[in-house]
Amino acid sequence: MSYPGYPPSDGYPAFPGYPPTGQESVYPPAGQYAYPPVPGGFPPSGGGTYPAAPPNAGFPGAAGYPAPGGYPPSGGFPGAPQAGGMPPYPGGPGFAVPPTGPGFGGYPQQPPAQSYAGGGPAQFPGFPGGQVPSPMPGSPAAVVQGTQGTIQAAPNFDAGRDAEILRKAMKGFGTDEQAIINVVANRSNDQRQKIKAAFKTMYGKDLIKDLKSELSGNVEELILALFMPSTYYDAWSLRHAMKGAGTQESVLIEILCTRTNQEIREIVNCYQSEFGRDIEQDIRSDTSGHFERLLISMCQGNRDENQTVDYQKAQEDAQRLYQAGEGKLGTDESCFNMVLASRSFPQLKATIEAYSRIANRDLLSSIDREFSGNVERGLKTIVQCALNRPAFFAERLYYSMKGAGTDDSTLIRIVVSRSEIDLVQIKQMFTQMYQKTLATMIASDTSGDYRKLLLAIVGQ
Repeated sequence: MSYPGYPPSDGYPAFPGYPPTGQESVYPPAGQYAYPPVPGGFPPSGGGTYPAAPPNAGFPGAAGYPAPGGYPPSGGFPGAPQAGGMPPYPGGPGFAVPPTGPGFGGYPQQPPAQSYAGGGPAQFPGFPGGQVPSPMPGSPAAVVQGTQGTIQAAPNFDAGRDAEILRKAMKGFGTDEQAIINVVANRSNDQRQKIKAAFKTMYGKDLIKDLKSELSGNVEELILALFMPSTYYDAWSLRHAMKGAGTQESVLIEILCTRTNQEIREIVNCYQSEFGRDIEQDIRSDTSGHFERLLISMCQGNRDENQTVDYQKAQEDAQRLYQAGEGKLGTDESCFNMVLASRSFPQLKATIEAYSRIANRDLLSSIDREFSGNVERGLKTIVQCALNRPAFFAERLYYSMKGAGTDDSTLIRIVVSRSEIDLVQIKQMFTQMYQKTLATMIASDTSGDYRKLLLAIVGQ
């Protein structure tokens, strides 16, 4: 398999300053969860927006919500509920008693496979089968409509015309960055691959090399990420997270614990074909213990994706998790790994609901008490994605910009990788959780052409 414009052996040339020295993301910052209770639950099935944040916006403990009970100091979740109360994570248990069918409180289940903008699966040159995963047949309409990207395929697309615009923008003295931004921020990934191919056909030059010679810093990293096929970008990010001294565990967790089966299998294949390495072997070399086992489980891409919820099994799994953790001295880590790595996300959501009734605390709190370090973060990520995947990414974006400095690689990776999947929902959750828009925070934390391009992708 070959990705046009990318070296087959050593992989893509390293981005400048990737990852930025001293800016490796803390995943997530200890004790700084800020998930507010969601007023009134989620809208009925088919609803397109999340409820507006309460006007007084006092988190935690906003007016009309249960008084925070607080977890033990090790939990690190400010404003956590008292036993059996509403959990702080949007989409968590406590929103409704499990109905007789799949789903909770009318909130759409997580899609079995992410749908991509543009009316069908995107075609990637050299990609196995020529396309990215499409939604599983028979998935409810609410599921397919439940996610939306900020970037859509451009109508009346002409790859040759766009290639000519980019050539003129880079020809002669100086670079017309705005012209480049206007093209790349308004084309789907599939269309960018066609522009790249047309550029080489028309001018006998490699577009990626030309862009690298004209750009620098964060705007270069962002534009080159946009021109990578989606699967290659994930594989590239994983390779660079494990390459050289040190390991960026947060990147491994973010990608391997949130992607669909099809996406993971294609990432694993791409990692082998493009970098000539076995991802499982790299994970074993760079991680250890229960965290290593969790990531190896994720790499299999074998999570059950049946969208029908078995409430009896959910009850049994919840009891099993309780007995493996809160209900005994010590922790049976393998039980948590087995349940969280193999059950479908809708099934996990039912298990989380059942667990809160059995244990009188939510599963995130129990994981806090029973685990630590990277395996804790990985297990929490799976639970958070089962409850509300957009909220998970909204939190990651917030902490990439919060405080001194910006974790630009995390900001770029999430904005690019979710731009055609669910960035619209991520923006909605961001506003609800932090009382400011994602665009506002990006504008205050970035500058120049880098800021212009990020805002163009995110949309106003």
